[in-house]
Amino acid sequence: MMQGGFTEYLNKFRGQGAAAPPRVKIRYIFWAWLGAFCGIFAVAFITYRAGVPMMIGSFGASAVLIYAAIEGPLSQPRNLIGGHIISAAIAVTIYQTLGNTEVSIALAVSLAIAAMLATRTLHPPGGATALIGVSAKAGWTFVLYPVLGGVLVLLAVALVVNNLASDRHYPKNWI
Repeated sequence: MMQGGFTEYLNKFRGQGAAAPPRVKIRYIFWAWLGAFCGIFAVAFITYRAGVPMMIGSFGASAVLIYAAIEGPLSQPRNLIGGHIISAAIAVTIYQTLGNTEVSIALAVSLAIAAMLATRTLHPPGGATALIGVSAKAGWTFVLYPVLGGVLVLLAVALVVNNLASDRHYPKNWI
């Protein structure tokens, strides 16, 4: 890389000078809190009381999106469900093919990102689901539960709680 090109490259690290996001209204914070509490509680309740393993770490990140950033494209049901399912299936395939290694974890996450982009189902927590699937040495039931089951519980709660307030509407779209 030439001298000027490298300096120009490093200048990108300085940011573009955009303003910080505006403050969030207290009532919006309340609804996001309520949704996240109810959604994660429901998944935890099924895990701890019914004995069905439904809890994975990536659901915490999904809760941020579907209860606090409800208008964003990455928060919509297609992305929530598709992103997690695609990533889980890739994780299981990679683990069963290559085992649990640093290469298989990196391959699962990177392939999950590529597949989510290709299918228009990008959901950042899906990358974590892929990592978790390989690390946990998951089999095909991982795709059904905790992933699909947990995602459907989180979505059901999002549909109920996000629409309780008159100024909140979820989802923006299904497809």
